[in-house]
Amino acid sequence: MRYEIRVEGQMSRTLTKAFPELESCVTSCQTLLSGQIIDEAHLYGLLARFQSLGLHVVEMRRLAT
Repeated sequence: MRYEIRVEGQMSRTLTKAFPELESCVTSCQTLLSGQIIDEAHLYGLLARFQSLGLHVVEMRRLAT
C-alpha cells in the first residue's frame, strides 16, 4: 500500500532521514512524505516515530495503486 503523509512545518534533512523508507518533499509550511507501507504494523510504527520526534501529522491518506 502506498501512503502520503503530511506533516506540519518544514522537516530538516536530519528528521527526514529518520524515515528512510519514505520520500520527502518540503514546502513552505508542510513536509510531504510518501512511500510503500507494507502492513498495519509498519504504519503504526511510523506513527509512533512521528510522535516520538514531536511531529504533528496533519493528514494521512492511502493512495490508489
